[in-house]
Amino acid sequence: MEDSNKRLEWGKTTWKLLSEIRTQSPLIQCITNFVSMDLMANTLLSAGASPAMVHSVEEIPDFTPRVSALCINVGTLSPDSLPAMITAAKLCSQLDIPWVLDPVAVSASAFRFKACVQLVIFKPTVIRGNASEIIALSSSYQSSASAAKGVDSTHDSMDAVEAAKLLAHISGSIVAVSGATDIVTDGYQVVGAHNGVPLMQKITATGCSVTALIAAFVAVDKSHALDAAVSALSVFGIAGELGMKMAKGPASLRMHLIDALYGLDEATLQSHVNITSLC
Repeated sequence: MEDSNKRLEWGKTTWKLLSEIRTQSPLIQCITNFVSMDLMANTLLSAGASPAMVHSVEEIPDFTPRVSALCINVGTLSPDSLPAMITAAKLCSQLDIPWVLDPVAVSASAFRFKACVQLVIFKPTVIRGNASEIIALSSSYQSSASAAKGVDSTHDSMDAVEAAKLLAHISGSIVAVSGATDIVTDGYQVVGAHNGVPLMQKITATGCSVTALIAAFVAVDKSHALDAAVSALSVFGIAGELGMKMAKGPASLRMHLIDALYGLDEATLQSHVNITSLC
């Protein structure tokens, strides 16, 4: 009975946040990689948010103070793009605008690792990555390191629980780890979102897109960032489950996922949400 009540509470919270996104249409600035822009923008639009792919450092001082939230994804990081990321993150930190960091393939190079560590200084509201990325980023605060395979994870999300808790403690950020079970922690409590289908991993930029969706959710409730991150992960996973019922492969799943997110209603969400407390 207790588990059923908790699930009902999470369903109500998740629907409330999604409804607020649809009502408020928060403006989400995405400084992201070239591969993910299309799916990220369509994910945000389907959820009811307003995407803005504003990357130029010259525009940051005028544009970023007006956004509801910022998403920074380092997937195609370069010396030219990093100043815009740092400037935007610094502004959000100063102006109390929520922002989310996706440390894509953080351990792939020393330049990328250093850039991500530098961005964490500006206190992202949420850090979202796969298990290997979170373990690697957490290693900047401890002696151990992680071997990662590009943007893919060589670890299960549950392998990263302690690393995620450490990173949350040190950074002050909510840390989300994507995997078969998505986990979210504030350094103390750990919550699991159990929605989604394996084929979503065969669509490039699904991880990037859920990071953008997290930014939209924290935009409408930045004071409860853990709840917002868990809800975003669950909603995206539910959209994947619904899309899978009509999909024939990764390409059609991509299309049906976006449609399912756009058409998601309260009854369907309530019947599919699967969020539990892990500790």
